[in-house]
Amino acid sequence: MKFSSPFAAATLLSVAALAQATSQFSIESDEAIRKTSSLLAWDMLQYYRGNLSGHTPGILPGPPPAGDYYWWQAGAMWGALIDYWHWTGDSTYNDLVMQSMQFQVGEGKNYMPINVTASLGNDDQAFWGMAALRAAEYGFPNPPPDRPSWLGLAQTVFETQASPDRHDKTCGGGLRWQIPFANNGYDYKNSIANGCLFNMGARLARYTGNKTYADWAVRTWDWMEEVGFLNKKYGIYDGANVTTNCTAYNKAEFSYNNAVFAEGAAFMYNFAESCGRSSIAKADSIPLLRQTGLELWKSRTERLVDYGLGRFLPDGIAIESACENTGCKTDMYTYKGFFHRWYATITQIAPFLGPKILPPLKTSAQAAIKQCTGGALGRQCGFKWLTGVYDGNTGHGQEMSVLGAVSALLIEKATPPMTIHTGGTSKEDTRKPGAWSSESRRATVADKVGAGFLTVILMAVVCGMLGWISI
Repeated sequence: MKFSSPFAAATLLSVAALAQATSQFSIESDEAIRKTSSLLAWDMLQYYRGNLSGHTPGILPGPPPAGDYYWWQAGAMWGALIDYWHWTGDSTYNDLVMQSMQFQVGEGKNYMPINVTASLGNDDQAFWGMAALRAAEYGFPNPPPDRPSWLGLAQTVFETQASPDRHDKTCGGGLRWQIPFANNGYDYKNSIANGCLFNMGARLARYTGNKTYADWAVRTWDWMEEVGFLNKKYGIYDGANVTTNCTAYNKAEFSYNNAVFAEGAAFMYNFAESCGRSSIAKADSIPLLRQTGLELWKSRTERLVDYGLGRFLPDGIAIESACENTGCKTDMYTYKGFFHRWYATITQIAPFLGPKILPPLKTSAQAAIKQCTGGALGRQCGFKWLTGVYDGNTGHGQEMSVLGAVSALLIEKATPPMTIHTGGTSKEDTRKPGAWSSESRRATVADKVGAGFLTVILMAVVCGMLGWISI
C-alpha cells in the first residue's frame, strides 16, 4: 500500500495498532477480578482532586465551566467505592470515603450543602443518601460518635424529600427534578428523582422494618404508573414538563431509571418475604401477604428485569440505547455502572432472578474490559463496550462504569445487604428530631408524611400492610 504522506501513514498505523491493542484486564478468576477492580478504582480516582491541598474534599472537578462533573457524580463515586470495598475486601479507600461523605453532608446534615444550591436536584441529593444507606446495609465502618450516622443521613435525605414542600399538585404529585424553584429544570418532573425516592423507601423499609417507608415506596410507584412515566410494557420514560401537566413525555429511556426501580422493587419483594417469615405477622395475614404483596413485587421486579435486559443488554452487552449512537452527555457515561451494580444486588435479595441476570452481567463485563486499552498506561476505558474497541472517549464516568461492572462479578460470594435485625450496626441518630437541621427539616417520618397517606393504611401489623394495599 502506498501512502500519500508520512503523516497519513503514521495515522493509519496508529489506528491499526489501537484496534489490535490487547486489554491488560482479566475476569477469569476471583483474584483476577479483584486485581482488575483495584486498577480500575485507582484509575477512576485519578480524576479526583479533593485530597490535594487547596481543593475541596468529596467532590470532582466542576461543575461546568469549572470542570466536567456535577456534585452528584462524586456521591455516586463514593457509593461505587463502598460496593468495591464490600465485594473485594479492599479497604484502601475507606478513609477517603469516610472523609468525603462526612465533609459533604451540608449545613443541615442532609446532603444539601449551600454551595451546590445552583444545581441541586432531588436526584443529586438522593445519590449521596443512597450511598449512605449502602454504607449502613454493608456495615461500612461507622462515623465517629459526634458525626451523623449512615442510617441517620439516609433517613434525613428521605425525610426532606418526603416533606410536603417537595410535593405539589402539579401532575398529580411526584417530585420535581430540581429543588430550588429558581433552578433550570424546576418545572420538570422526572423518573430518576422519583426512582431514587422509591428505591430509598424500599430499602429503608427493609433495613428498619418501618412500614411507613414502604408506604412511600407504594405511593411513588402508583404515581409513576398514573402519570404514565412507567408504561404498561414496563419501559420508563425520562419525564415531562409540569406546564403540560406531564402529558408531553420525554420518551428517552435510560438504563439507570430501569435499574433504580428494579432494585427498589426487589427490596420490596424481599421486605414482603421477610414479613411472611416474621413472628410478628399474624398467621391469617401471611397467606394474604404471599398472594398479594409478595407475588405483586415479585412480578414487578421480574418484569422490570426482563425489560431492562432486553433493552439495555442486547446480546448480553450493556448499551445506553438512548444516546450511545447519537451522543451522550457526561452524566450519562455513568449509567452502565449503576445498572450492573444494582442488578447484581437484585440477585442477592431476589435470588430467583440470579440465573437470568448473572450470565449477561459477566458477558457485559468481559466486553467492558476488552475495550480498556487507551491512555499512556494502555488501560484507559472508553464508552462503547459493544464494539470491543477503545473509542477514545475517556473520563471519570467511563472508569466508574467499568469498575462497577467488574467488581459486581464478586456478588455471589459477598454478604447480602443487612438490616438492623441481621447484623446492621448503623443506628438512628439519638438526637431529637430537628437536631441535625437548622430549619427542623429532620422531623420524624410519621410527622412528615403520616397525615393523609396513612388514612389508607389501617392495619397495625407491619407485614399485613403489603398484602392489604395491593388488593
